[in-house]
Amino acid sequence: MNAVAPMTDERPVEQAMPAAKTPILEMRGISQIFPGVKALDGVSLSLHPGQVTALIGENGAGKSTLVKILTGIYRPNEGEILIDGEPVSFSSAQAAIDAGVTAIHQETVLFDELTVGENIFLGHAPRTRIGTIDWRAINDRSQVLLRQLESEIDPTIRLRDLSIAQRHLVAIARALSVEARIVIMDEPTAALSRKEIDDLFRIVEGLKRKGKAILFISHKFDEVYEIAENFSVFRDGRAVGHGRLKDTPQDEIVRLMVGRNVEDVFPKVKVEIGAPVLTVERYCHPTEFRDISFELRRGEILGIYGLIGAGRSELCQSLFGVTRPSSGRLTLDGAPLDIRSSGDAIGAGIVYVPEERGRHGLALPMPIFQNMSLPSLGKTSRSGFLKAANELALARKYAERLDLRAAALSVPVGTLSGGNQQKVVIGKWLATQPKVIILDEPTKGIDIGSKAAVHGFIGELAAEGLSIIMVSSELPEILGMSDRVMVMREGLMAGIFERDRLSAEVLVRAATGNQ
Repeated sequence: MNAVAPMTDERPVEQAMPAAKTPILEMRGISQIFPGVKALDGVSLSLHPGQVTALIGENGAGKSTLVKILTGIYRPNEGEILIDGEPVSFSSAQAAIDAGVTAIHQETVLFDELTVGENIFLGHAPRTRIGTIDWRAINDRSQVLLRQLESEIDPTIRLRDLSIAQRHLVAIARALSVEARIVIMDEPTAALSRKEIDDLFRIVEGLKRKGKAILFISHKFDEVYEIAENFSVFRDGRAVGHGRLKDTPQDEIVRLMVGRNVEDVFPKVKVEIGAPVLTVERYCHPTEFRDISFELRRGEILGIYGLIGAGRSELCQSLFGVTRPSSGRLTLDGAPLDIRSSGDAIGAGIVYVPEERGRHGLALPMPIFQNMSLPSLGKTSRSGFLKAANELALARKYAERLDLRAAALSVPVGTLSGGNQQKVVIGKWLATQPKVIILDEPTKGIDIGSKAAVHGFIGELAAEGLSIIMVSSELPEILGMSDRVMVMREGLMAGIFERDRLSAEVLVRAATGNQ
């Protein structure tokens, strides 16, 4: 039996869940619109008491936006939220908590310098008769809550002294302290060991017995099938299927996640692939990745795909000299390469466009032309003095090449749209005339038109012989742009796939370990 909601080309046909308790929470027709992006498009979701519903989807599917709506961070543009059949509106995070909704995130939102008890009762501490905080009651009640979770954590110790798993217990105790009926767990197992995951799932079973409705977000299919009864799959901001997990094979979940035809969206420009330019052999980092080996060839776009925490960005940052590897060997054009800093990487011809361009790729208050010329000061200065005319000439050359849209090259780069900011970052590195360019989520947070422009330019760079590493969480982008794809999972290589073997299903299976 297949319990997935039937699909049409655009939206799933609604399917009633099997006979179950009345939902605690219902979301109906929820849409969330940001400038240039419809993050959620008429999605619906139901959470039932004593059951776990898994929310599944690739990065960018709309899961985080939904969580922010449920926790009062965003207010939806369209749709309604009902608790126990009654419409509710969360004007703030506190309003969501007051309604019985709480979230436990991958990165626990707690305070290191406060004690365990203070974190549990922050914002709703018990008071004495004269109105002062009752510290004894905080510690006593915290101890009761922690013992319900079979934990002996001392409520008086500071949070900074706890392990990640213990911090999750404190977050769950906080949820119990506000008598939450709806508990959202957003990638809660990402940094936990197998034993810690087992302990967490035992606690989840206890929450189910208490009648809590739980929304569980994870990329790991084995965990989803172990802990959840129901599922809902999001893709491109839409709910594309839901049902009972026990009646739905993993193959069907994968198909729902990635059911897109990308060939027409990203027509691949044919490029003659040349000899190896960069060779990486048994590259390891003390904590982030290990045993990474691959070749990058002239004119090639090597895609790197993986789920959050797979080690993709960390690998790229190490190749750019941001961090040092613990072992491994690099060669560039056949010669050994020792990168000790980003300056070494730039000097060798390796440049990096970071995922967070605003924080790590640009000086937002500075004008466009100074951002564009920053890595090329040797070309724009004379006798140790900067020449503004040279800076402007260099910036103008790459602004025209990238079709940069700005009132003037003297305006602060922070005033530009996301797409135009990305063009500035790419332009400043092209001005160094690199051999290898690493693009980390090159179209993150930019509108569709700018994405198309960036994709077209990446294809042009490859045709000119530049070697490109492209990290992306968007499957259509990876499939449409890459000549080969390396998949990473939990800091390891899960495989390298040639273009003629690429499919969304193949990559998702490798990234999730569902092979």
